[in-house]
Amino acid sequence: MSYKVAAFYQFLALPDFENLREPLRNMCVALDVRGIVLLAAEGINGTVAGRDASIDALMNQLQNGALFDGRLNNLELKFSTAAEMPFNRMKVRLKKEIVRLGDPETDPNAKVGTYVDAADWNALIKQDDVLLLDTRNAFEVEMGTFDGAVDPKITRFGEFSDYATRALDPAKHKKIAMFCTGGIRCEKASSYLLSQGFEEVYHLKGGILKYLEDIPETQSLWRGECFVFDQRVALGHGLSERKLSGDGADHTDATEIEMSEQAQTEEAND
Repeated sequence: MSYKVAAFYQFLALPDFENLREPLRNMCVALDVRGIVLLAAEGINGTVAGRDASIDALMNQLQNGALFDGRLNNLELKFSTAAEMPFNRMKVRLKKEIVRLGDPETDPNAKVGTYVDAADWNALIKQDDVLLLDTRNAFEVEMGTFDGAVDPKITRFGEFSDYATRALDPAKHKKIAMFCTGGIRCEKASSYLLSQGFEEVYHLKGGILKYLEDIPETQSLWRGECFVFDQRVALGHGLSERKLSGDGADHTDATEIEMSEQAQTEEAND
């Protein structure tokens, strides 16, 4: 029996995010849903799994229920499946940011780059004057990426590195196209680059997961696997499970922001 997996996020003002934690967790537990949800003043970010009816009920409550009172009216939502339950427990955590960037002036609610649908992505990144950026962590990039993508280490530890600052030049790079797993990191990264003087910044709507879901493998420019932060470890075209050996199991029950924090802690302890 398979499980339904929902990955979702939305940047929005949530001044009462601390008060939402326990009611949201209780709602998930009552529905026998597991996973992790991050809440911050800037929005919500989560991945959860459960039976079809439970996930559908939870998504309905998030978007239409009294807890968020209609505020999640622009929820970026993607569904996939898992042969086994991909999470051990249910966690709702409070954070300063739902995606760590380290620049308090960056506000995706104020401005973001231009969204590009999966169907239009290939045509964009084939253009000679487009710089294609992979904004994920190094181990994710090694597992799979798009043809011709550059890893400027933008989010190696969740922040823009000195390398990225030196490598990216608004005068030289007129068009930038960026992508990440589900789209959320690009929301912040594109907002930051616009604030730094870049005029044309594009990002893949729905991220790699949406691309792998919509684009046939015969037309795809994606190479390798897409790491996901649960016990499925990796997904391929059609969002098929590609569970891998190695250290992937060490990253389960995690999120992109937690992985950045974990990497930072590990480096400090080396």
